[in-house]
Amino acid sequence: MLEPAARFTAQIIATFGRHAEVRDSQGDVWKARPMGRKLGQVCGDEVLCERNPHNDETLIVELLPRRTVLARANARGDAENIVANASLLTVVAAPVPEADFFVVDRYLAAAESAGCAALIVANKCDLDNFGALQPALEVYRGLGYPVVSTSKQIVAQSSALRDAIGTHTAVFVGQSGVGKSSLIAQLVPQASLSAGELTRDDEGRHTTTASRLYDLPGGGSLIDSPGVRDYAPAVAALEARSLGFREVEQRAAACRFADCQHIQEPNCAVREAVTNNLMDARRYESYRRLRRLHETLRQSLRERSHR
Repeated sequence: MLEPAARFTAQIIATFGRHAEVRDSQGDVWKARPMGRKLGQVCGDEVLCERNPHNDETLIVELLPRRTVLARANARGDAENIVANASLLTVVAAPVPEADFFVVDRYLAAAESAGCAALIVANKCDLDNFGALQPALEVYRGLGYPVVSTSKQIVAQSSALRDAIGTHTAVFVGQSGVGKSSLIAQLVPQASLSAGELTRDDEGRHTTTASRLYDLPGGGSLIDSPGVRDYAPAVAALEARSLGFREVEQRAAACRFADCQHIQEPNCAVREAVTNNLMDARRYESYRRLRRLHETLRQSLRERSHR
């Protein structure tokens, strides 16, 4: 009688194409592929695997429930999952290249809507023009977002960023050139191999690693994912009433209409707060831009569904 295939739970710690590396509860790592094309597994997923003792093949047969999922918008506006079970979105900004806080807001909105904590890392604090970031950073602090100021040199000498990550599973995001890779390399030196790392799939073909999870010394982990380097939030995944803006959510209940979008409706508590300087005007403009995009993509999805 043939020995039955063994089943076990594992975590996906790397993805490359449709293939993955999974780590079981004993810490053993196996190369695996999904059973079928509809599982949609991503780095960080917890999965049920089946290992066949006769051909030494490991299959991913089921995705286990996700605690969180970070998704981006693809070219059609649909949600595309890129990381699962992350608990901290670490948004890196710097004075060079000039910080685009509208982009920072979108990362924070995605984290808020996904149920992830968020951390803002103000990098390159050794530059003379670092002070230009301070007014915007004070707004974020006022909203309850923790802010850590750092530089490549400071990360090598200080535990402030490491302590801020703690036991979280963190994903680093930010504009190109703000120093994400340098910070990650200081925290996890082996992470420099992940971007563009080549491995062989089951057919012997070379394929590029898309995402990889690294354990941090002392607890916690970090997911290095190219999928968030050109990130735009999956608008359909955003919380509908506030789009993930904390100050909008805090005031929305006081609006006259329950479905108020805080754009032009009468007796809107959000717009009144902006008028009375109780809410940051730039953040409100950021909300307005994301709301317009949200409505455009929703309309596009509705039109496609009726074709």
